[in-house]
Parts: sequence; C-alpha cells; structure tokens
Amino acid sequence: MSTKYFITFLLIVFMVQAPSEDLNAQVRSNTYNMMLRLLLSKSTPTVTIKEAQLQTDRTLFLDAREPAEYNVSHILNARSVGYDLFNVNSLGIADKTKAIIVYCTVGKRSENITKKLQDAGFTNVQNLYGGILEWVNQGLPVYDNQGKRTMKVHTYTKFWGKWLDKGEGVH
Repeated sequence: MSTKYFITFLLIVFMVQAPSEDLNAQVRSNTYNMMLRLLLSKSTPTVTIKEAQLQTDRTLFLDAREPAEYNVSHILNARSVGYDLFNVNSLGIADKTKAIIVYCTVGKRSENITKKLQDAGFTNVQNLYGGILEWVNQGLPVYDNQGKRTMKVHTYTKFWGKWLDKGEGVH
C-alpha cells in the first residue's frame, strides 16, 4: 500500500473513532487537526494557538526547529534551540517554573523537546498544538532573521507544506 493511501486510510479510521477535544476547535483545518492527532502522542501538555497568543509577553517561546528553519521565520522573540543537537543544560534557565512554550513546524519535534524539558524538572512547559504552520494559518505574525515580518514559513518538507494555508512555504 502506498504512503498516500495508508495515510488516507488512517485519517478515515481516526475520524470515525476520534472523540471530540477542545483542541479541535482551535485548528482551522479539520484534516490538519486529524493529522496532528495521529502524529502527536499527547504525552506532554499542549497549548492552543489562541492561548499561546495571550501569553507572548510573559512566556519564553523555544523554537525546536533547526537554525536554517528558524532563520526563514519564527515567532517574535522566540529562542532557537534546535532539535538534532538540543541540550537542556545549554539553555541556561535557572527557574524551572518559568512559563515555556515549545514549537516546531507541526508539533512533533517540539513535543519531544517538551518531554526532555519535563524530564529535566521544568514544570511549566507546553507544546504549541499545530506548530508554526497553525500559528501562521491563524493570521499571526512571524519574523525573519533580520527581525522583519515575513510571510515565508519553512515547512520542513513539501509534504508538511501542504498544511500551510496562509503564507509562503519554503522547504
């Protein structure tokens, strides 16, 4: 069975069996939401785009994508921590109760980084549900490595780029 048909099959099965969740209403595309529900393990706390938007002035945003992705665009004042070489000890955050929201393209890599932070004793860390793609899909701004607002979003791969409804996908 090809990957395309397998994913379609899983989406159909999941639609039939999936219970309603509060997060569903926070993601604009039902299909994208179903993909997220299949992809994410839900092993860490999540935060919706709307909730995260309300916290931007008092929360540290960590970008769990690689530096080349971050340089294309990122959430304002987010700190690039990467994924492949992520090291909790290099963060230099003494206050393990600090509010932290971790994001990546769609939420899988950030879910893994969120788990690592929890395992290291951080108690107020959440994964951004839908990632930077959903952030942009909901019309929220992103900024390039010069600090200028941009519509470009690194989508990781062409496959993930199909979930970007607004903005200009780069991969």
